[in-house]
Amino acid sequence: MKKLINDPSNAVREMLEGVVALSPATILLADENVVIRSGLPDAGNRKVAVLSGGGSGHEPAHAGYVGEGMLTVAVAGDVFTSPSTDAVLAGIRAAAGPAGALFIVKNYTGDRLNFGLAAELARSEGIPVEIVVIADDVALKDTVPAERRRGIAGTVLVHKIAGAAAERGLPLPEVARIAREAADRLSSMGISLGSCTLPAVGKPGFSLGENEIEVGLGIHGEQGVRRMPIASADELSRMVIDTIESDERLQRGDRVALLVNGLGSTPPMELAIMARSAVSLLEARGVVVERAWAGTFLSALDMPGFSLSVMHVDDAALDLIDAPTYASAWPRGGALNRNRILAAPRQGAVASNAPETRQTEAGARLREIVAKVALALIDAEPQLTELDSITGDGDLGASMKRGAEAVLALPARDFGDVASGLMAMANAMRKAIGGSSGPFYATGLMRASRQLAGLDAPNASQVSEAFLAAVGAVSDLGGAKPGDRTMIDALHPAAITFKEKLAEGVWTEAAWTAAVQAGLHGADATKAMVPRLGRASYLGDRAVGHPDGGAVAVGIWLSAIDWLPL
Repeated sequence: MKKLINDPSNAVREMLEGVVALSPATILLADENVVIRSGLPDAGNRKVAVLSGGGSGHEPAHAGYVGEGMLTVAVAGDVFTSPSTDAVLAGIRAAAGPAGALFIVKNYTGDRLNFGLAAELARSEGIPVEIVVIADDVALKDTVPAERRRGIAGTVLVHKIAGAAAERGLPLPEVARIAREAADRLSSMGISLGSCTLPAVGKPGFSLGENEIEVGLGIHGEQGVRRMPIASADELSRMVIDTIESDERLQRGDRVALLVNGLGSTPPMELAIMARSAVSLLEARGVVVERAWAGTFLSALDMPGFSLSVMHVDDAALDLIDAPTYASAWPRGGALNRNRILAAPRQGAVASNAPETRQTEAGARLREIVAKVALALIDAEPQLTELDSITGDGDLGASMKRGAEAVLALPARDFGDVASGLMAMANAMRKAIGGSSGPFYATGLMRASRQLAGLDAPNASQVSEAFLAAVGAVSDLGGAKPGDRTMIDALHPAAITFKEKLAEGVWTEAAWTAAVQAGLHGADATKAMVPRLGRASYLGDRAVGHPDGGAVAVGIWLSAIDWLPL
């Protein structure tokens, strides 16, 4: 792997520092990867703030679209990993006033969880917040319900329209309405000629044959909905537009804006060829292309390929699209040349400071258990990374390692008793892991902590009830049930088995051993399941044969626990 970086762990921060250095319209928060429009007025005089963001690796999104007339705030997570709730909250606190804020969120679990929780926290502080979710990926029309489609490159057009509406001083409900209407009129689809390489992983997420391409992929280096032989630019453009049309999203007489987007390593020559093809095909079908752009607007690191985004527009939408902005990455213009060919002339013409607290024996025991669990997850990073690269985006190993390191760094005083130790772990995981795993583990640990509050030495039965409560919390947050091919398929059988064995009078150590085996069996069983939730669900049957990474991670840490109770 050859990358122009220093330390992969610092790549996101250093990238943002470079972006801000070249954009006087922006400023970077000191302790979070959050880019904010510079020169904002006092809080009481601020207009509606427009926030977006997500994992890094999509440059110039999202920091490149911060500036007057577009985004107020861009929140950056690690590569292909949603930002943490705390980072989003820091952004809204720094930029929003009484007029409130609009969150523009791409339809990925991690983004929805972290932006959604940040919105709730902001509302509790008196900041009005509306959320608009972008789900423009029509490639998934036959794979998942419409409300679960991914948000991809068309998101940038919603950034532009919402930002212009906010700049005009419109109230939050009106800005949100305009943004939602724009999102509802938006369709996108991508095609890849190859994979991309995450800086921290060092190898492509998948491999293609010399003449193969991936059709209908997202923006996180994952595989598409199917694989096919390479075809011409015209054929690929026709395939995308046919898909949009078959989704009943396009018909003669429509007026549209077109975004021809490069996925990271597609040269301008090829993007211009794709633009030529897409414009010609749309016009041939009686569609009026009012505005069009070609370039790299929302990438997937160094992935070769493209996506097309088509948004229906009217005069009001065009007025917002044409409104001025100082965002450095917005290309301006977009008007089509209606007279493209000149006839040949005729021949002859011309950190924390909390006080020390008493530590119970159970609290000390929990800390010992946690250390073993954390070390097991750190050791498993390569395994989890490889597994997640098959059916996800390859970040699970790195995420679990970050969470494990954060838990290992907790001081002994945080484990005064079991409940306080679990709560400290929840906070550490929430802050260390910005993707889906962070909110899930934090929620489960918090629920277990509340279940065991006030108990200096919880017994096996109480631990069992707390375990079940934690699993229920994770299921409630993500909506997963046994059989959906998620971490629940390992957690649920382990928790149920532990409770049932104890009820049968089985010795605690034997009951826990049975619980671990049930969890491992549940994780292994995910190999045969068609995923119903998470990024693997976009692959459908193609994920069958490989276990779910989240479930495997559960099996790893279950096995690292000697036995319970504490």
